[in-house]
Amino acid sequence: MSAAPAIEVNDLVFRYGDRTALDKISFSVERGEIFGLLGPNGGGKTTLFRILSTLLSPAAGSAKVAGFNVSEQPLDVRKSIGVVFQNQSLDRRLTALENLIHQGHLYGLRGAALDARIDSLLQRLGLEDRRNDAVDTLSGGLKRRVELAKGLIHNPAVLLLDEPSTGVDPGTRLDFWEYLQLLRRHEGITVLLTTHLLEEADKCDRLAILDKGSLVAEGTPRGLKQQIGGDVVVILTSRDSNKLSGEISQQFELEPTIVNGSVRFEHPKGAELVARLMQALPDQIDSVTVSHPALEDVFIHMTGRRFGEGEQAGDQP
Repeated sequence: MSAAPAIEVNDLVFRYGDRTALDKISFSVERGEIFGLLGPNGGGKTTLFRILSTLLSPAAGSAKVAGFNVSEQPLDVRKSIGVVFQNQSLDRRLTALENLIHQGHLYGLRGAALDARIDSLLQRLGLEDRRNDAVDTLSGGLKRRVELAKGLIHNPAVLLLDEPSTGVDPGTRLDFWEYLQLLRRHEGITVLLTTHLLEEADKCDRLAILDKGSLVAEGTPRGLKQQIGGDVVVILTSRDSNKLSGEISQQFELEPTIVNGSVRFEHPKGAELVARLMQALPDQIDSVTVSHPALEDVFIHMTGRRFGEGEQAGDQP
């Protein structure tokens, strides 16, 4: 018999007043996965994160983390999760070691067991030589590693990360992901993270893409891209994009969409088709790009607009 999922979400609903922030969201996360919640601001991912970390209660539906219901068994959930919030939660005046000691005490860890756990985490996260440095003196990347260690101090089954790469440079982001993969291998932990960064979502084992409170796609990054069904062709025109779209639809039996003034469609042999397009409609086409599908193309395919276009300021009103 296979183990139950680490996270189970079923028909989850949450409202801020009259606005529905989550509309019957359902998905599951298998044990040992790195699972991403991808979406623009206002998509619902932060609200969902807060429900899974027991900071909010759903209006309807259910969510289980490590087998515990977030509404009915919040204390059990909190014991089973480590949480790294988007905003730093470290005491900047204390050393990395002191931050971890205090966090361990909150979970009832003491003595040799706590010392051993701290030593193990500092070693795996490359922080041994910085253990006695004040947090204020650490770089942004090192601070994120201390945050990780803090979230893992009590050996949780599930690690929840809220926008873990926000505000860090690309090198630090790559470094963070290397340590995240290391922890997954050695700790056997399940990771759920929220992100609005497409390149970060590409590193996850599986994704749930949220938009305006709805789940619009779910699967592996590769599988989601394969659903596009071929090359992505984007045509720029200085003339009438609606007219060009209609011509392409009539002459080539395609169904283009107009995104930010450009004409866009998907085709199994996009590169071959472009030559025919240029011959048929030379005066209407200024430039053409042909590319393999990316996650943004998945979002456009599902929603009809670019990722982040018309996004709200956040999940809350």
